[in-house]
Amino acid sequence: MIDREENPIFLNDFLDYMETILNKSQNTVKEYNYDIAHFLKFIKCEFRMVNIKEDEDIKNIKINDLGLDTISKIELANIHAFLSYLKRNYRSKSATLARKTASLRTFFGYLCNKTKQIPFNPTQDLESPKIEKRLPKYLTLEDSKKLLEISADDESRNTERNFAIITLFLNCGMRLSELININIKDIDFDNNKLNVIGKGNKERTIYLNNACITAIKKYLMERPNEGIKCMAKDALFLSEQKRRISNRTVQYIVKSELKKAGLDINKYSVHKLRHTAATLMYKYGNVDIRALQELLGHESIATTQIYTHVDNDQIRSAVENNPLANFNQ
Repeated sequence: MIDREENPIFLNDFLDYMETILNKSQNTVKEYNYDIAHFLKFIKCEFRMVNIKEDEDIKNIKINDLGLDTISKIELANIHAFLSYLKRNYRSKSATLARKTASLRTFFGYLCNKTKQIPFNPTQDLESPKIEKRLPKYLTLEDSKKLLEISADDESRNTERNFAIITLFLNCGMRLSELININIKDIDFDNNKLNVIGKGNKERTIYLNNACITAIKKYLMERPNEGIKCMAKDALFLSEQKRRISNRTVQYIVKSELKKAGLDINKYSVHKLRHTAATLMYKYGNVDIRALQELLGHESIATTQIYTHVDNDQIRSAVENNPLANFNQ
């Protein structure tokens, strides 16, 4: 949760704008708050507004006393200094620095261009750090089957629930936030489909195959019907406390099942199961890249295109099956 009392008024106004006008999700707004608050704490040090020891964490600095007069003095060099500080002190990677850059660009665009609260936008010439393109880590088909078999054979009291969670991740490629927020009423068993709320509060349809429908139905037969906390009555997945299952609990479940299957828990995670689903669908399902984009809920097809580069076998096969492959002089 965001403690708005710790923020200056102009930051809270910006967060309200992001949530209401731009319709950003609570998680996204929370990330913006974290990024900008961290920057403002750095600025208080940069402008020598506080005395802090060299090894002291600046995250403890209070910023609710900051005014727009200070924000108006910020220059591009100060932002570069902040990014350098993050890389030096936190070993922040390019992707993290790019996110911070995007947050600051949006924030200063709001203050300068939208609301005219400051005369100059210091991010006007701010460049985004170059991000190294990395191929996504994913489970092989054999490892995926092994994970499902281990989850199905588990003899714990939550076997059906945990197996349904693993099944949905590996078959649908949904995000963690999408899974925990599934309500029973969101599932259309007649047409084998499910409505989820993705990034930016965008609703999309996920189609469920037989494995998903069967796993969900088996879990519903075991799901508690009494003693469910009021806010969780509609939730599909429940915790031991009969509340809507949390991010942390799902992460623990996935980590535990991966470990039982003998898979590297330092290499694979919940998000890697999403990568696995996308990769397997692209590799074995002959799915069109645009269809995969829609299924995964990617805003840009550039994000989806990473899955077109993970399968060297397909590339080799394409070359070998070229109709001119056997033409010899």
